[in-house]
Amino acid sequence: MSVRPRIDPFTLLLLATVALASLLPVQGRAAAVLDIVTNVAIAALFFLHGARLSREAIVAGALHWRLHLTILACTFALFPLLGLLGKPLSGWLLTPELYVGLLFLCTLPSTVQSSIAFTSIAGGNVPAAVCSASLSSLIGVALTPLLMGLLVGSTEGAMAHPVTAIGKIMLLLLLPFVVGHLLRPWVGGWVTRRRAVLRWTDQGTILLVVYTAFSASVVEGLWRETPVWTLVAVAVACAVLLAIAMLLIAWIARRLGFNRADEIAIVFCGSKKSLATGLPMAKVMFASGGLGAIVLPVMLYHQIQLIVCAVVARRYAQGTADAAAR
Repeated sequence: MSVRPRIDPFTLLLLATVALASLLPVQGRAAAVLDIVTNVAIAALFFLHGARLSREAIVAGALHWRLHLTILACTFALFPLLGLLGKPLSGWLLTPELYVGLLFLCTLPSTVQSSIAFTSIAGGNVPAAVCSASLSSLIGVALTPLLMGLLVGSTEGAMAHPVTAIGKIMLLLLLPFVVGHLLRPWVGGWVTRRRAVLRWTDQGTILLVVYTAFSASVVEGLWRETPVWTLVAVAVACAVLLAIAMLLIAWIARRLGFNRADEIAIVFCGSKKSLATGLPMAKVMFASGGLGAIVLPVMLYHQIQLIVCAVVARRYAQGTADAAAR
C-alpha cells in the first residue's frame, strides 16, 4: 500500500482555526458559552470511542504483556526523560510556557486510531497495537497529570493540582468512555456503521479546543510574546524528539528480542502522542491564559509524526514485502 507524506485537509483546518482565533478570538460571555459546548463535545467524543472499542479486541491483544510493558515504558518513562534533557532550551530557544508544553507532550499517552493504522500498513501486530494503544490512552488519564506534577509542579504554567486534574479528566473523559463501552451492546452497532460520525466528532472537538485555547491565549498576548523564530524552534525540537524516540524505541525492541511484527507495533504505539486526548486534558490541567502556547508543541508534533510515520510505515511494508519475496 503506497502512503505518500502530504498535508491532509485536517492539517489545513487546524491552521485555519489558529488563524481564525488569531484574527477573531472569542471573548467574554461568548467564550464561556463556547467553553461549555466544548466540554459537551469532548464528553460525546469519548462516549463514542467507548462504544466503538470491542472487548474481543482487548482480550486478543491483552496476553502479550511484554510488548505492552515495553510500549508503556517508552510512552511514560523514555519520553519524559527526553523531555527533561531539553531543559536547557527553556528561556533560550523556548519560552517557559512552550517548554512546559514540550514536557506535557512527552507525558501524553499514545494515539489509538493512527497507531493502529500505521501498524497495519507496515505489516505489524495489529491486535496487540489495538490493546496497547487503548491501554495507553486509559492509563494516561491518571498518569499524565501525575507525571506533570512531578516534572513541573502544580504552579508551573498555571497547572491544576494533579489530584484535581485527575478528577476532572476522569469526569470529562473516562466516565463517558466507560458509559459508552457499557452501552456498546445497544449503541455499538450504530457507531460502527457510522464511522464518519466518530471521525467528524473527533476532528470537530479538536478544532473547538484549538479555537477556544488560542482565542484565550491571543487575548492574553500569545503572538505578541512569541516570536516567529521561537515557533520554528518548537517545530525543530518536536522533529528531533520524534527522531530520537523512534530510533531508540526500534533499538530497544530489537535488543529485547521482539519479532518484526511486534517491533512495528512497539515503534508506532510507543512513539506517537495523542492530539485527541492531549488537547482535552490540557484544557482541564492548565489555565486558559497559557493554554495556547502549551498545546502548540502537541499540535506541531502531531503533524510531524503523521508525515514521518507515513514514510516509516512504507519502508517497513517494503522491507516485509522484500523479505517475503526471497
